Amino acid sequence: MSEHIDLLIIGAGPAGMAAALAAGASGVKIKVLDDNPLPGGQIWRDGPQAHLPPSARRYREALASAANITVHNGTRVVARVGPKCLLLEDAERGWQLSYDKLILCTGARELLLPFPGWTLPGVTGAGGLQALIKGGMPVQGESIVIAGSGPLLLASAASAKKAGANVLHIAEQASLGAVMAFAAQLPKWPGKVLQAWSLLNARYRCSSHVVEALGDDRLRAVRLLQSGKTVEVACERLACGFGLIPNIQLAQALGCLIVDQAIAVDVWQTTSLDDHYAAGECTGFGGSELALVEGAIAGHAAVGNQDKARGLWRQRRHWQGFADVLGQAFALDSRLKTLPTPQTLVCRCEDVSYGTLQACSGWTEAKLQSRCGMGACQGRVCGAAAHYLFDWTPPAPRPPLSPARIGTLAYMADEQIVEHPL
Repeated sequence: MSEHIDLLIIGAGPAGMAAALAAGASGVKIKVLDDNPLPGGQIWRDGPQAHLPPSARRYREALASAANITVHNGTRVVARVGPKCLLLEDAERGWQLSYDKLILCTGARELLLPFPGWTLPGVTGAGGLQALIKGGMPVQGESIVIAGSGPLLLASAASAKKAGANVLHIAEQASLGAVMAFAAQLPKWPGKVLQAWSLLNARYRCSSHVVEALGDDRLRAVRLLQSGKTVEVACERLACGFGLIPNIQLAQALGCLIVDQAIAVDVWQTTSLDDHYAAGECTGFGGSELALVEGAIAGHAAVGNQDKARGLWRQRRHWQGFADVLGQAFALDSRLKTLPTPQTLVCRCEDVSYGTLQACSGWTEAKLQSRCGMGACQGRVCGAAAHYLFDWTPPAPRPPLSPARIGTLAYMADEQIVEHPL
C-alpha cells in the first residue's frame, strides 16, 4: 500500500504542531506522524498523572479541528525507500508514504553518561523519571536523588515531589557562578523568571555530580561529589541526565547536513536538501518557545509564505538568545569524562565496558571488536556517550531505523531500500 501527501511532518511536539498549523492555513494536505499515543512530544507528554499547560491543549485542539491536517499517532519511520518516500509502520500496518515536502521535528533525547552502578534497577534518566511519573508510575513515599545538568533536573524534581516522592538531593554539575550568571540574565525572558521561581527547591546544589550508584539487586544509595566533598545518600531511586541531544537519525538517513550533532538549517529552517526543513530541538536545544517559533517558520516557508516566516525571525532571535545563554551556563565539565571505571558498562545492550572501548581507536573498531552499538538501541545511548567520552563520531543509522514487524519488512522485499552513504 502506498500514499502521497503534499507536506509530511515527522514529530508532533511543539515544533511539529506549530509547523502543521502554520502550513495548514494554506489549504495543502498535511500528515503529521509521531510515535507517541497523543500529540505533544516529550515536553507536553500526556498520561494519567500529566498536567498539560493550556497552550498544549490549544494546539492539540487546533490540530484536531483542521480538516486538511491528519495526525497519525503511534507511527514510526522504518526506512527511506526512495527519493521523498518513507516506509512507515503503526500498530496495524506497514506502508509507503511519498511527499512533496518534509519538515523534520524529531526532537531530542537525554544524554546519559556512564558511571559505576548506572545500570542498577532504580536508576533512570531525569527526563525518563518525569515521563514514567506522567505515565502513572507510583513514586509516593520514595526517596529520590536527581543529578546531572540543566533545568530538566528541577522540572523532574517538581514532578516527583508533586507525585508524593521525597526528593533528597538535586545535584547540578554546573558551578554556582555559572548558574547565578544564567539567573541574572533571565529577566530578558520574563516568563522564564516565573518558571524558574516556581521550580525553586531547597535541595538544589551546584558543583555537585554523581560518582557512583550503590546496590546489589537494585539501587540502595548514591555517592555524590559535592563542592569537593564526597557525600553518600541512601535512596530508592536515582534520576540522572546530562542535558539533551538532538534526534538526528532520520535526518542522517535522508542525507541532511549535520553540524555539531544537530541538523543544519538556514534562516527558512531549510536543511541542506531541497524541500526538506527541520525545526525544534533536532536543530539544537532551546526549549518549547524556540521550538514553536521555529516550527511556525518552517511551516510558512514550506508552503511559500515567506513574508509570514520572515515576520517571525525577530521572535526566533529572542528565544535563540535564551538557548545560547542556557547552553553556556550548563556546559558539561570535562571531569565527567572520568566517571566510568574500566569495568563500567558503556553499551548496556551488548555488555561492553569502558575498558574495552579505551583500547579502540574509533567507533568502527569498537563495533568490530566488541559489538558496541549493535544492540536494541542501535547506538542511541552508547553512541552519544562515546562521542562525549572519546570524541568519536556517532554511528550512522542503517535501516530499519526502528524495530519493525516481519510483515512490514516483507512488504518491502521487492523494493530497494535507500541507504544514504555517510
